[in-house]
Amino acid sequence: MSTPRIAEVSRNTAETQITVRVNLDGTGQARLATGIGFFDHMLDQIARHGLIDLDIQAKGDLHIDGHHTVEDVGITLGQAVAKAVGDKKGIRRYGHAYVPLDEALSRVVVDFSGRPGLVMHVPFKSGMIGTFDSQLAYEFFQGFVNHAFVTLHIDNLRGENAHHQAETVFKAFARALRAALELDPRAAGTIPSTKGSL
Repeated sequence: MSTPRIAEVSRNTAETQITVRVNLDGTGQARLATGIGFFDHMLDQIARHGLIDLDIQAKGDLHIDGHHTVEDVGITLGQAVAKAVGDKKGIRRYGHAYVPLDEALSRVVVDFSGRPGLVMHVPFKSGMIGTFDSQLAYEFFQGFVNHAFVTLHIDNLRGENAHHQAETVFKAFARALRAALELDPRAAGTIPSTKGSL
């Protein structure tokens, strides 16, 4: 049986105090408390559709706005995923997903390349979704890629409702993560790269 891919990371700054625990081989269980309801809803999508057990406890300077909390959760989650995935032996490395929700459709493609990079095209139809500033979706994913060391392409192909746009993005991200992190029995113990390392 393979080693459990579990990690816990804490980040404490003058702006936020965050602890993230992940189990990449979980069942989609989530315990989330960021103080931003819609953001918790989106993180729940990552757990549920990525089959990642996710425990995120965050206290941030929400009296200012949600920026520091959302960005720092992205950073800490990226660190936890990188720690849990380890040397990447046996993973499929690449993942992609298309997810619809009513009129909205998004595509997410991820590569556990060891090189951080984000290309994101999501023309949100509203600036706010509940108390969540839609601009912060980019900050979350930027924090994640910089610390998980992945290349991530996110495209909202269509959508008229910002809630639907965001939800399709986060669900597609979850499904793409699940595919990329899946262990490939045909490639057991090998690094999925001609370089020999990622």
